[in-house]
Amino acid sequence: MPKRTRSTTWRTLATLVVTLLGASLLTPAAAQAGPRESRPVYSYENAVREAVWVDTGLDADGDGSTDRVAADIVRPREPAQQGRKIPVIMDASPYYSCCGRGNESQKKTYDAAGNIVQAPLFYDNYFVPRGYAFVGVDLSGTNRSDGCVDVGGRSDIQSAKAVVDWLGGRARAYTTRTGTTPVKATWTNGRTGMIGKSWDGTIANGVAATGVKGLKTIVPISAISSWYDYYFAKGAPLYNSGPDWLSHRVESPEAQAKCAAVQQKLVDGAPRTGDWTRLWTERDYVKDASKVKASVFLIHGLQDLNVRAKHFGQWWDALAGNGVERKIWLSQTGHVDPFDFRRATWVDTLHRWFDHELLGYDNGIDREPVADIERHPDQWVTSKSWPPRGTHTTTLRPAPGTQPGVGTLGPIRARGTETFTDDPQLGETDWAARIDTPTPDKAGFTTGPLTRDLRLSGSSTVTVTATPTTSTAHLSAVLVDLGPDTIRDYADSAEGITTLTDRTCWGAGTAGDSACFKATAAKTADVDHTIVSRGWADLGNHASDLKGEPLTPGRAYTITLDLAATDHVVPRGHRLALIVAGTDKDLIDPPSTTPTLTLDLSRTSAEVPLVGGADAFARATAGARTATDEATVLDGVRAPLGADRVPGR
Repeated sequence: MPKRTRSTTWRTLATLVVTLLGASLLTPAAAQAGPRESRPVYSYENAVREAVWVDTGLDADGDGSTDRVAADIVRPREPAQQGRKIPVIMDASPYYSCCGRGNESQKKTYDAAGNIVQAPLFYDNYFVPRGYAFVGVDLSGTNRSDGCVDVGGRSDIQSAKAVVDWLGGRARAYTTRTGTTPVKATWTNGRTGMIGKSWDGTIANGVAATGVKGLKTIVPISAISSWYDYYFAKGAPLYNSGPDWLSHRVESPEAQAKCAAVQQKLVDGAPRTGDWTRLWTERDYVKDASKVKASVFLIHGLQDLNVRAKHFGQWWDALAGNGVERKIWLSQTGHVDPFDFRRATWVDTLHRWFDHELLGYDNGIDREPVADIERHPDQWVTSKSWPPRGTHTTTLRPAPGTQPGVGTLGPIRARGTETFTDDPQLGETDWAARIDTPTPDKAGFTTGPLTRDLRLSGSSTVTVTATPTTSTAHLSAVLVDLGPDTIRDYADSAEGITTLTDRTCWGAGTAGDSACFKATAAKTADVDHTIVSRGWADLGNHASDLKGEPLTPGRAYTITLDLAATDHVVPRGHRLALIVAGTDKDLIDPPSTTPTLTLDLSRTSAEVPLVGGADAFARATAGARTATDEATVLDGVRAPLGADRVPGR
């Protein structure tokens, strides 16, 4: 894994921090060694709570004045009184008034003077007493900010970037939304870390991709890396609406009255054809990974069917290619915050990460394993690097079996064809449940029971050559672990957790902002199969990822589907399966026709990242019988709910 050498930088910065903190907080021995952990030595109850409006330099709502975004600040009072400057933890969000943040949908609340009383989540409660400021930014067009929501575009990103610039002394802010009294962030050292889940984390990705000075780290949780991939998969629509619907949902009433032109640009720039436009180029942060200067601590659910796992895989790979310092957590959940699936470890790890990245403490977190992976509910393993060293892309090929649509999977190219008809009423769980039974809606291919564990780690692709009977066709490719297991029930409405009634407390609180949150536990399901990875495409995009075209019935087309990144061990005794089918119910929209497709197996293959590569596959399948088990229906999670169109809580 490419990695910067940063130990000298951290030692220098740590020495500076020790000097600034003063001997009153440190014993002589600690001062000599340097601090390893920030402690809750400041009053949360007496913290400064204030609001500023930062000038973005844009006039998205066209009212003749540049837009100002509201930044609500909670910071310890004592450092400024003692002449010390502190770093900032920032969460920029469109959800502070419309929808809420976290498992309990918390919203910002204010006192009579307009200063913040409740800042959602635990960041202020926990980190302000430890010498950090918390800044909650309302994106343009939301809550108390001017402007318009443009769903990941220039206005969204500039909303937060302008605040980072203001914290570094490079932008203007005012004490009120319309006033002329300027205010400067004299209390901060300009070192900022951004954090947030979903849309909030997406903004962190986008701001980091500008290379803005002063942004030292980002912690994107279940975050989007390219907005095209939130709405489409190589031309196949993932939702029945576009970004205009999302913009309208989160905008303030004032913004909705002013932002019709921006709304129309979102409609015009995101055609339901799935063609790539300039709108998507502006909202593609992956292409700008070379500009990222901040370190990245990335968290994602491997079963996230809202912000799907492709987002973290392509972002991680792009960051790796540019030598960005990185850390990653991968859970079995869907779209869930780590505060709700690994709370105590999460708070401790995040604390250590911010101490290292923003205070410069040499606490060793940069020398620990890069990846934490949830292998079973609440059971985690680590990897020194991710994907692990020794991971190699391995070509697996389908072959016909003794029954139609029930074939084998191995390294050898085979001749033959398989045929299926798109059925929009069925999806991946239906296909996997009947993997050993001929059905008209899918073609399935399996190894025999493995004789050794086999680990997949990274992003797969499936190349399909198919002949359609109609002018439109959508394709799905799914990798499946066939065998009994207990997994998090990601298809449940809570996506793998259960919210309990008791509370646990994390930091200090006030009457208006409690630090205590409802506890959670893993919600599990006993299954006979587990979906490992998925990918989709419109066959009309066979010639270009950017633009589709009508198909000629009876003509063969070749297209490569990008599957979501994963890290999964198929245990000894289980089987690995590849399924190719049409519409994946509720995860992509169906085509305008109902095609039958014929696969050319000699020109169809999967490129799968295996730890140990082809040799590991050969060892795991050596001696395995190739015949499938007796045909039975294999239980899995219920069919996933219709994918949420809101990258939200």
